[in-house]
This record gives sequence, structure tokens and C-alpha cells, in this order.
Amino acid sequence: MTQPTVGIIGLGAMGAGIAKTLRNNGFAIHVCDVRPGVAEAFVAEGGTAHATTAALAAVSDVVVSVVVNAAQTESVLFGENGAAAAMRPGSTFVMCSTVDPSWSVALEARLNALGLHYVDAPISGGAAKAASGQMTMMTSAQPEAYAAANAVLDGMAGKVYRLGDKAGAGSKVKIINQLLAGVHIAVAAEAMALGLREGVDAAALYEVITNSAGNSWMFENRMAHVLAGDYTPLSAVDIFVKDLGLVLDTARASKFPLPLAATAHQMFMQASTAGFAKEDDSAVIKIFPGITLPEGKEKKA
Repeated sequence: MTQPTVGIIGLGAMGAGIAKTLRNNGFAIHVCDVRPGVAEAFVAEGGTAHATTAALAAVSDVVVSVVVNAAQTESVLFGENGAAAAMRPGSTFVMCSTVDPSWSVALEARLNALGLHYVDAPISGGAAKAASGQMTMMTSAQPEAYAAANAVLDGMAGKVYRLGDKAGAGSKVKIINQLLAGVHIAVAAEAMALGLREGVDAAALYEVITNSAGNSWMFENRMAHVLAGDYTPLSAVDIFVKDLGLVLDTARASKFPLPLAATAHQMFMQASTAGFAKEDDSAVIKIFPGITLPEGKEKKA
């Protein structure tokens, strides 16, 4: 059976890794990115670049969208030169953004009305796992959509969880993951900030915690950024302003209390409005007063 042709929209940290993984796995890849030169640079090692999402969609069996949010997904599909009108009937749109689950359900209905399949497919794992084919996908879709997209899903991720036979469940599981991720980052920053305030050596604290029961993946990963004094945004503060906002919106609809998520959201909001919106999400530690943060060896020279 011939492999489907795949179009990737959005070559950011995750999208570029996904496109690379699929290319390495033998798929014919078409790419599009709004930033000048990004798609062209990617296809220097193989693939085809397109100036518009419509041009990409017209030649793709499966279109994978790896943009930031629902608004960008709307633009990709229904904006000027959008993909939806150009996709061939029976082709499939795979949505990898973190969005409101109810919005994803509505999008499935809109695309089905156009004769298109839809996979609700948020992703997790970071840029390195996307590039190595080891990221996680939290998916839900109708059986026909899975049948059309299964080869692509398995070709781009290490773990593909199939969570339901219609859109919505994938996005619900992703925002629950983001609840945990955001709270873990916020509390990791709080713990490191307390250590700094109390005069504990930051590197020693990091070593002890990462080998003790209080460790978490987020403490180990993000507090390494703090120790290095490097706030280059692999995932920015404003991502968690958005994602924890989605978490709280979902819970609010059923009047379900989320006290820790709400506090973490306020911490990221504070960091954002203090000027750290585009920095790495570990920059949430900068909201704590009276501490001196590590500068990193390269910044002390």
C-alpha cells in the first residue's frame, strides 16, 4: 500500500521535528510556514515547500497542523488561501494544538460537512522527542479518520494513544496533562526560589532534589534552565498562560474547583505581565522577590 502524502503546517520547535521524523520514515513531505525562508531551509534536505496552506493542502492526503492555538488553526484552515477549501474530499486534517475540547468537537463537524476527516491529536514531549520520533500523541477520531491517518500518526510519534471514536477526548487529556505540567513548573520554581532565599547552593539543591522523592520531570528539566541562567524559550511563559486558561475554562463550565491550577495560572500571568512573556516558562521563578538567580557560566565571563 502506498504511503499517504503528508503536509506539515508550522515548522516551529515541534513541527520541524515532526516533519523531519516523517521524512526519515520515508513519507513524501510538503511543508508550509508563515516565516520567510523557514520552509525552504527545511526542504534543503528533502521535501517540497509551499507558499500557502492551500497549495500544500491540494497535494496532501493528510495535513498535519502544528500551530500555537485555535485562532491560528482557524486561519490555517479558513483564512486567505486556507487549507480547507483546497483539501481533496476524503483527505484528513490532523490538529496538534492545545485547544478547548469543545472547539475541537465543533471543528470536526465543520470539516466533516466538507467531506474531510479530522483527528483531534494534541502532542507532548518537546522538540527533542518530536525530532527523534518519540513524542506522545493524545488522539481521538472517528474510525474513518483513523483508517486514513494511522500510518502517519504511527510514523510521527513513539506513543499514539487512541482515546475515543470522536473528537474531544484527545484535547481533554492534553489539557489535563497541561494542568500537571504547569503546576509542576510553578512549584519547581517556588522550591528553587525558597532555596535561593535561604542561601542554599542552587546546584547542590538541584542535585539532591533530582535524586530524592521530591523530584519531578519538570523540576529536573526546567530548573536546569534556571541553573544555566538560560531562558531561551523552548516553551514560553505565555504558553502556560494560554494552556492553564483552557484548563480553568473547561473546569469552570462544570463548576469544578481547581485551586492549584488557578494559583499556577496566576503565577504565569504575573510573570507575563512583568515582561517575561516570551521567555522560557522556567522564567516564572522571576516573580519571587529578594532572590539572586544564577547567571550561568557563559554569562559571568
